[in-house]
Amino acid sequence: MENPQTAVSAGESGYHRIRSDIIFGVLMPSERLRLDSMKNDYGVSISTLREILNRLASEGFVVAEMQRGFEVAPVSIQNLRELAQLRILLEQHALAQSFLAGDVEWEGRVVSAHHKLAATERLIHSTHDVPEIRKRYDGEFHQALISNCGSRELLNTHAIVFDKYFRYALQYRGNATVKQHQALLESALARDAEKAKAILVEHINDCVAHALSIGALR
Repeated sequence: MENPQTAVSAGESGYHRIRSDIIFGVLMPSERLRLDSMKNDYGVSISTLREILNRLASEGFVVAEMQRGFEVAPVSIQNLRELAQLRILLEQHALAQSFLAGDVEWEGRVVSAHHKLAATERLIHSTHDVPEIRKRYDGEFHQALISNCGSRELLNTHAIVFDKYFRYALQYRGNATVKQHQALLESALARDAEKAKAILVEHINDCVAHALSIGALR
C-alpha cells in the first residue's frame, strides 16, 4: 500500500512541476492535457493528476471541461490586459500599505531581494537569459516590496496573478526593466509610495507593450 505521506509529497511535487511548466510554456497554451502520458512524465497516479489539474483549474492555469477533460488555459491580448490591470490594482494598494508600515526588517528584505535580482539581470547581459531564475528573483523582489502590507490574502492573491502574468513576460526587456527595478528600490527606501505606484504602472504597461510588439499574441 502506498504511504499516504509519500503520496502527498508526490502530489505537491507534481503540482509545482505542472504549474511551472504551464508558466514557462513547456505545456503550451490551449494544449490538451492527456493523463496517460502525464502520469509517466510527472510520476503521479491518474487520481492524483486529476486532483492537481482541478486545483490548477481553480487557480485559472487549467481549463476543465466535463466531456473533453483538461487543457492548459489559453492566452490572449484581452487576458494579458486584464491581468496587467488586476496586478496594478492589487500591487499599488499593497505597496502603499507596505511602505506605510515599513520597518528595518522590511527594508532589509527589499534590499536583499533587489540585490539578487540585479545580480541576475547583470548575468543575463553577460551570458543568456534563464526565465525560471529571472522569474524567481523578479517575483521575490515584488513580493518583498509589498510584504509588509498586513494582508496574507492580498499577498497570496497577488502571487497567483503575478504567476499568470509572467506567462506573457518570458522575453526579457533589458535595460528598461533594470532601471525600473532600481527606481522601485529607491522609492521604497525613501518611503515614496506615490512615486513607486507611478513606476509600477510604467513597468507593467511597458511589459504589455513589449509582449504585443514581439508578436507573442495574436
